[in-house]
Amino acid sequence: MKTDPFLGKAARYAKSRNYESALNILRSEEDRYSGSLKFNFKYYYLYAVICLHSGDFGGAHANFRTAWQIKPKDPFTNLGLAALYLKRMDTVHAVNYYLDVQENDPHNKTAKKALAIIRRHPDPETLLEWLTSERLAKLYPPIPGSAISSKFIVNASLILAAVIILVFGFLVKFRVLQNPFRNKNARPSAEFTLSGQERREAVEVGGSFAHILTRDQATGLYDRALALFTEYRDEAAKISLNRILESNASDGLKNKSRLLMSYTEIPGFDSFRRGDNVTFSQVRAEPVIYRDVHVIWAGMATNVEVTDEFTRFDFLVGYDTRRTLEGIVPVVFTAPVAINPERPLEVLGRIAVAGAEIRLDGVAIHQSGRLEN
Repeated sequence: MKTDPFLGKAARYAKSRNYESALNILRSEEDRYSGSLKFNFKYYYLYAVICLHSGDFGGAHANFRTAWQIKPKDPFTNLGLAALYLKRMDTVHAVNYYLDVQENDPHNKTAKKALAIIRRHPDPETLLEWLTSERLAKLYPPIPGSAISSKFIVNASLILAAVIILVFGFLVKFRVLQNPFRNKNARPSAEFTLSGQERREAVEVGGSFAHILTRDQATGLYDRALALFTEYRDEAAKISLNRILESNASDGLKNKSRLLMSYTEIPGFDSFRRGDNVTFSQVRAEPVIYRDVHVIWAGMATNVEVTDEFTRFDFLVGYDTRRTLEGIVPVVFTAPVAINPERPLEVLGRIAVAGAEIRLDGVAIHQSGRLEN
C-alpha cells in the first residue's frame, strides 16, 4: 500500500521545525481526511503533534481528541493529551492519561518520568514554577518520521535478512551459538531429571517435618513440578517444589528442587497464567506452600506511601467490589508507583512469608487510568 505523500511531506517540514509549512499542507487536505475518521488516525495524530510542538495548544487538543476517538489506546495520543492537561495544571486528568500509557506501554519512559515529576511537585504552585516550556516540551510525544517507500523497505529487509542468516550460520557452525530452532519451545529438562539413586534415596527417615511423604509421593511431586516447568507453568511448579522443601524429602531432592525453582521466571500481566492463580484463602490456610509464588489479586489500596525509593500500601484483597473483604495484605514495591486509592486495582506480586504474616512483593499494578471521560 502506498504511503500518503502529503503526510510524508508535512512530517519532513515539521522535523526541520518548519511548522507553518507543515500545518499549511495539512490544512489544505483537511476536507479529504475529515470524511472518514476510521481510516485517518495518522492524519489527526500528525496534525495534533505538529500543533503541540508549534505552540497551537487549542488545535493540538482538538486533533488529539479526534485521534483518541479512533485509537483510544494509542500511547502517543495519550501522551499528547496528558501534556496538554499538565500544561493547564490539571494533574488529575494528566495522571489518568499517563496511567493509560503505562497500561498499554508499561516501559514508556516519558510517562514514567512525568508521573515522577508530578509526585515530586504535588501542589500547583511548585509544579508551575518547575514546569517551564522547555521542560514540558521534553514530555511531548514525537513527530512521526516521514514515510519511506515500500520498495526501499522490502529491499533493505531482504538484505538485512540475508546478512543475519549468514552470520547466524557461521556462529552455529563454529558453536559460538546453539541452534535455537531445535525444540525452540522446550525448556531444558534433562539436567533436572532425577537419577536412579536420587529416586531411591528421595526421603529421609526420622526427624520432624511439616509434611511426611513416601518415596513415591516425593518423586511424584518433583516429576510433576518438572513437567509444569517445561510447560512454562512456573507458579504451579513452585507449589509442588515448596511441598518438597517443607517435607521429609532428602537433602539431594531438596537441593534439586531449589535449583529448578531458581530457573523460574518473573511473570507479567501478559504472561501470567490465570488458570494457575491461587486465592487469598488458599494462601492463608497454608502460607509456606505458596512462598515465592506469584499471584494476581484484586482489591483496593489504602494507607498508600510513595517515595522515590519505594511504594507501600495495605491491600484490601477482594474489596474491589466493595462488598467482601477477604483479608488485608501489606504490599511493597521497590520503586515509586502511581496508585489511585479511590479505584479498584489488580496487584501482581510475589508471596513473601514471615511466620504467619503474608506480604506481597509487588511486580506490577493494573488499574484503569481514566477516572472519567
